[in-house]
Amino acid sequence: MLTCVIRYHIDPTKKAQFEEYSRNWGQAIPRCGADLIGYYSPHEGSSTLAYGIYNVASLADYEAYRARLAADPLGRENYEFAQKERFLLREDRTWLKLASAPHGDSA
Repeated sequence: MLTCVIRYHIDPTKKAQFEEYSRNWGQAIPRCGADLIGYYSPHEGSSTLAYGIYNVASLADYEAYRARLAADPLGRENYEFAQKERFLLREDRTWLKLASAPHGDSA
């Protein structure tokens, strides 16, 4: 399992647009095959950092998911919404692999 963490730098005056964008992904991402952990908008501290986090089984599964997302009507609309509203100033993806499993006491 791989986890994709997307770090966004957003326009702090357009937090509402980012939250709409996040809710749209909340529908489209699971429908297209990724395990969405969630989207997170600024609350305290930084007013410009936001995150999106989801899991996929492999990079091959990620490529298939991306193709489905690009063909999804809400996915296409959401990409266009972000381009039109210009609330995303920067977007960085990091791929992580869980290293601490299993968790808890197995005794």
